[in-house]
Amino acid sequence: MLNLFFPEVCEACNNVLKDKESVICISCRHQLPVTNFHYEDSEVVKKNLYGRVKLENATSLLHFSKKGIVQQLLHNLKYRGHENISEFFGKWLGAELSTISAYNNIDVVVPVPLYKTKLRKRGFNQVSKFGIEIAKALQADYNDTVLIKTKSTKTQVFKDRLKRIDTDNTLFDISEKTSLEGKHILIVDDIITTGATIESCASVLLKIDNIKLSLVTMAIAD
Repeated sequence: MLNLFFPEVCEACNNVLKDKESVICISCRHQLPVTNFHYEDSEVVKKNLYGRVKLENATSLLHFSKKGIVQQLLHNLKYRGHENISEFFGKWLGAELSTISAYNNIDVVVPVPLYKTKLRKRGFNQVSKFGIEIAKALQADYNDTVLIKTKSTKTQVFKDRLKRIDTDNTLFDISEKTSLEGKHILIVDDIITTGATIESCASVLLKIDNIKLSLVTMAIAD
């Protein structure tokens, strides 16, 4: 009865989902611009941060382009509170990474945090469920308290590349070091653009002794 009056719709096209479809209809899923970086051992994401952050492994699930299907999905996630998209992408990418040996030595998954006022306003971190599902798939711990955002910034996704912020290593801090010493940490975020946010996160995480860093994101901006 609930589905009769409030049918589940595709997060990309808003058509009613059919039996066995979840979050995104089959038609839209086939249209998603997957990168396959992790299957192809591609270094596209790592090169984005070359000379700034040393990453063991790095991948993105999808290509992001303005006015594309991925932008629609991320908009629904971030501004309409549709966290099922985050969970969907986490289960999808987590299942793929679990079959790749390079990602099977991850000890802990750490999401890029939101500033406290933005978190209160939005009510959730859009990458939380993404990170939780990846941690489950990799049998790793999930830690959303060690990395803290200390300044508020505006979203970079819809800005011209030259107008995006430069790296600011004071954007983030860490709550403690001991529990993550010697660990392989996987940073997770929704999208990578210039790499400035990831560089800021990495700079403070590297205060922890003897760690390795890897990165996965839902999307990478073209």
